[in-house]
Amino acid sequence: MSSQSSTVTAAQGGSATAGVKPEAGVRRKGLLLLGLSLGYFMVLLDTSVVNVALPAIRDDIGGGLSGLQWVVNGYTLTFAALLLTMGALSDRFGARKVFLTGTWAFLIASGLTAASPNLGVLIGMRGVLGIAGAALLPASMAVIATAYTDPAQRARALGSWAAITGVALAAGPVVGGVLTDTLGWRFIFVINVPVALLSVLITRAFAPQVPRNPDRAIDLPGQLLAVLALAGLTFGVIQSEPEGWTSAPVLIALAVGVAAAIGFVMVERREPGVRGPMLPLQLFRKATFSVGLLNGLLVNFGLSGVLFVMSLHFQQGLGYTAMAAGLAFLPLTLPTAFNPIYTGRLVARKGPRIPSILGFSLMTVGALIQLLFVGGDGAGQYALTAVGLLVFGFGVSFAIPSLVTTLVSSVPKEQAGIASGALNSARQTGAVVGVAVLGSVLQASPGDSGTKVALSVAAAALAVGALLAVGYIGRRTAQ
Repeated sequence: MSSQSSTVTAAQGGSATAGVKPEAGVRRKGLLLLGLSLGYFMVLLDTSVVNVALPAIRDDIGGGLSGLQWVVNGYTLTFAALLLTMGALSDRFGARKVFLTGTWAFLIASGLTAASPNLGVLIGMRGVLGIAGAALLPASMAVIATAYTDPAQRARALGSWAAITGVALAAGPVVGGVLTDTLGWRFIFVINVPVALLSVLITRAFAPQVPRNPDRAIDLPGQLLAVLALAGLTFGVIQSEPEGWTSAPVLIALAVGVAAAIGFVMVERREPGVRGPMLPLQLFRKATFSVGLLNGLLVNFGLSGVLFVMSLHFQQGLGYTAMAAGLAFLPLTLPTAFNPIYTGRLVARKGPRIPSILGFSLMTVGALIQLLFVGGDGAGQYALTAVGLLVFGFGVSFAIPSLVTTLVSSVPKEQAGIASGALNSARQTGAVVGVAVLGSVLQASPGDSGTKVALSVAAAALAVGALLAVGYIGRRTAQ
């Protein structure tokens, strides 16, 4: 029965290109890749576009620094916590359906977010956007894998799709700054509406049906505990400064977070079966896998934390407009748009060890250079800061592609999807923690001194990543 269903589904999935000339099939697949990439671009753009708009949001609808942290983390928290479960939903209900549903949800939620009357609604809608965004990432990968049956074409398509990461990171601060200064901060969400609509129209027209696995289990206990753990710990860290570490809300949140984290480990320890775990803990028996996930967390801890800290420093400390602040990030973001291509070739020739060590080392040095020149005056200060941003950006562009190879190569082929999803979850968790921790540092010590301390914390975390890469990445004894 299941064999017949798979055959029928596969035949239906091939209808998008059957009976047409090869050139037409190539064009249809190219359009499909465009539609899927637009959705992916939009989701990733929302992880960075909001940073330079934070002062404008505060001036319009109020909120202190902790509120601004939640504007950023409301999105990344739900995005990080739901990625693995959305992958399971994609398998169970069909990747095409999940992608289209997620894109429609992102479109509607973006419009509602733009109309937020106060900070609470804005934070809540950012959480909804994160849920919709989490649905798009694994579903788009599955659609590409189904549409491109030739391994070489599939590899090129996935490479083009993955390159969107760097482009979205490069575009985020600039797009956010330009829209905030010209049309207002609400338009950083309005812009998602036409992009999402175009993605839906293209994907509906050209995406094949993807074979479903109705027996794919959904780990609801694990998912609930993961959300509680991440939300509790994030709330405790963010609110620790305005309310105090010994306040009841902070202590309760931290206790819930720790208890949920312990519960998550206990739930995930069960052996895979009909109701398999969301993240099989057997994978952590390999040091390379464990270190790869930890370094995935650390790379986004540094990246998202530095974007948050320096966005506020440029506008509040140096008096930049939102547009100028967005342009000031170009030395950091541009390398992420073009250097991953070179990094991919380097990884293919030499393995992930060298680019991983190089990436974390450059990020560490870049953060240190930036903190050395915080507190200077005028264009001279920015020229020196730009050097730090450039070094940091090249570090990012070496570190992230090497982490993907590290994780995927550390597990059996049939678990590569789980490894990829776990890495994305770890990276977004790092983004949540980075903004929470470095934002709390800024609250404790405002001004240039707080910025220096925050950058020091980021540099220390990235230095740990460099040491872990030296000790474990690409060494046979670490397998």
